[in-house]
Amino acid sequence: MSAFPDRNTVAAKIASMQEPDQAFLKLLFENPAQDDALLEGLYLYLDIASEGKFLNSLKLERNGEWIGEHAPARLQIRLMEAARSSQHPAFAAFRTGLNRSGGLERAYPKAAV
Repeated sequence: MSAFPDRNTVAAKIASMQEPDQAFLKLLFENPAQDDALLEGLYLYLDIASEGKFLNSLKLERNGEWIGEHAPARLQIRLMEAARSSQHPAFAAFRTGLNRSGGLERAYPKAAV
């Protein structure tokens, strides 16, 4: 029995990032049981991007920014861990978008000391 959604489906949705794909990803964000499938798909998407002949860093940044803006607080640390899991420029571009979104700061605001 295969899990739905599988990592290939999630990676394809992240790569496409059309309006129906964004709606699909928002549904995944709402269900904590789908977090592992979402992250496996994200890792696959980043791995495919890092192995490609052409690096579309602008698209990677935009996708990172969109995911960072829309992902719930419970996922923000795991998303940043995924973005920092490699030194490849594809991961760095995605990480730049995540940082630009400010999702981690919204989820875990700095303490007023």
